[in-house]
Amino acid sequence: MAALPARAGEPVAVPSGQTVEFHEVIRDAPGLGLAYRFRFIAPQLAEGLDFATAEGDMLHLCQSYALPKLPNLGPAPGRVVISLSDRVITFGEVVPDAIQYFEIYRPEGETCVWDDY
Repeated sequence: MAALPARAGEPVAVPSGQTVEFHEVIRDAPGLGLAYRFRFIAPQLAEGLDFATAEGDMLHLCQSYALPKLPNLGPAPGRVVISLSDRVITFGEVVPDAIQYFEIYRPEGETCVWDDY
């Protein structure tokens, strides 16, 4: 299994072709039980990239990036959160002009199933 990147800024390919970089993983943040939040920076969101396109990229990031890394992180989570932000934002910080998209998935084998929490 792949290890987590050593540093933020690792480029990650997505179906839309937009520029996406790994930012961080947060484990056990309040609200979802055992969950891993994979956070990515996607500057093209600020240029008007629509949610439907970002949604496909987030599912891809869950299945091809996050799921293979889960065995290296510890206990299996009940949920995986994928977030895209147009800039680096401290987790939990409110930045009204930032563009951020989030999706929550349940890992089921090698598949991420959308979860309406």
